[in-house]
Amino acid sequence: MIQDTINVEIAGGLDFALSKMVRVQQKFKAPRIDDIASTIQKEFSRESIKNKVSPDQKIAVGCGSRGIANIATITKVVIDELIKLGAKPFIFPCMGSHGAATADGQKQVLAGYGITEETMSVPIRATMETEIVGHLDDGTPVHMDKNAAHADGIVVINRIKPHTAFRGPTESGLTKMLAIGIGKINGASTYHQHGMDLFPTLLPKIRDVNINARNILFGVGIVENAFDQTAVIEIIPAEQIQEKEPALQLLAKQNMPKLNFSKIDVLVIDEMGKNISGAGFDPNITGRNRRAVEWNNGLHVKKIVVLSITPESHGNATGIGGADTTTMRLYRDINISATYANVITSMNLDGAAIPIIMNSDKDAIALAIRTVVKTKPEDCRVVRIKNTLSLGEIEVSQNMIDEVQKNPDLFKIISVAQDWKFDSDNNLHISD
Repeated sequence: MIQDTINVEIAGGLDFALSKMVRVQQKFKAPRIDDIASTIQKEFSRESIKNKVSPDQKIAVGCGSRGIANIATITKVVIDELIKLGAKPFIFPCMGSHGAATADGQKQVLAGYGITEETMSVPIRATMETEIVGHLDDGTPVHMDKNAAHADGIVVINRIKPHTAFRGPTESGLTKMLAIGIGKINGASTYHQHGMDLFPTLLPKIRDVNINARNILFGVGIVENAFDQTAVIEIIPAEQIQEKEPALQLLAKQNMPKLNFSKIDVLVIDEMGKNISGAGFDPNITGRNRRAVEWNNGLHVKKIVVLSITPESHGNATGIGGADTTTMRLYRDINISATYANVITSMNLDGAAIPIIMNSDKDAIALAIRTVVKTKPEDCRVVRIKNTLSLGEIEVSQNMIDEVQKNPDLFKIISVAQDWKFDSDNNLHISD
């Protein structure tokens, strides 16, 4: 049983001075869309898009579980444009096992992003029931959300980005949503049994069965820049997704942020969450993935500390197993049911493994520093980030400043060295 306070003997203790930290701006190219509404309206004016919508069509609009920049605005404009064309849209949660794999839980996930019946002015129809709309060549049943399956047409909205566990022409985006998301937990658990290493070929097959079985109209593909801002919105007719999504996937990879170092001793992550990454904190950024996945992004991190979980995650701590140390406050915020539903569906049980729990942020950080082998605490290369989406400004330990100054094309120093600012409970203030 985990007590309110954990007492453990640590050789040498943790009462040593932490290196002062310097705030640094990382430099990235950052194309962005300033007018979301007009961009979407222009996409809807294309004949290949507006001709797919008929008056009085009941159209299911699928929204997922990721925290996408401007997602409420994007969804509302899509809904409004469908209504202008005479359709009768409704929203359905297009997500597998998230929201604790319950209909109400998935509605709560959407509400956390500002997508409610009140804000969207259309019904939200949530169910975990699916219909089998076809089969793959090997007999695998293809599941579809029941409400979507009975609609006159289907539209999905999703961000296109690199996946956290596999590589292929399409990874996380429209294809994945038209396979895993639209299949709910029934489909997601079925497809994960094939092994995620097969997803680059498996998911397009599932997508195409769904497209052929039901009237999927188009997908709204979103690409974000390195500062978590909307860079591209493109509406792709269903029959063109196979051809066009890989180009957006490549664009997403080119615009993805990174930590511009090759070696970090301790990476401190203020917050993790499903709204940030399917893995809680993105392996594309940290360079560290689940046990069975071979992964190399050019960055080696020796120890990872995660301090808190976002409210938008509703306690889903999937991916926490990728950290080395964490805090009591994060541990107390974990919703075991939601986390287990997610990791069991994905078949990657290590995603729910609990790291070493420390009583405070300060102790969690100090323990990670203390346990870096062959390195004295004062020599540890420490980097602190808000989360793996927000990398425009980071903090680095004083001993990394020479490297930062030698790379002015990558970094700009924006503060003097400062001490860590802990409160009376030895926790950090997590900025908004």
